[in-house]
Amino acid sequence: MQRTGGKRRKTRHVSSKHFRKKGKISISKYFQTFESGAKVRLSMEPACNEGTYDYRFYGRSGIIESKRGRCYLVAFKDGNKAKTLIVHPIHLEGITNVNV
Repeated sequence: MQRTGGKRRKTRHVSSKHFRKKGKISISKYFQTFESGAKVRLSMEPACNEGTYDYRFYGRSGIIESKRGRCYLVAFKDGNKAKTLIVHPIHLEGITNVNV
């Protein structure tokens, strides 16, 4: 029997916006840049599907490893396992004080 659903299954609340933030996406957030070693938080932008990640990593914090095309490699630990995601900058928020 085939598995039901796909990558964005059960993401209704993760991929919905607050009513005051609906509308066009921010150009400055779309083109934001990060340095290697910067700390970031994964926060999905529902209006833009490109360069997104699996919703189970929503809210995680990580460190920028490098840039790949328009996206960034974000490294973080999932339990004891080190993982790396390729994420578009619109789905990233820069943070200053966090334990990664």
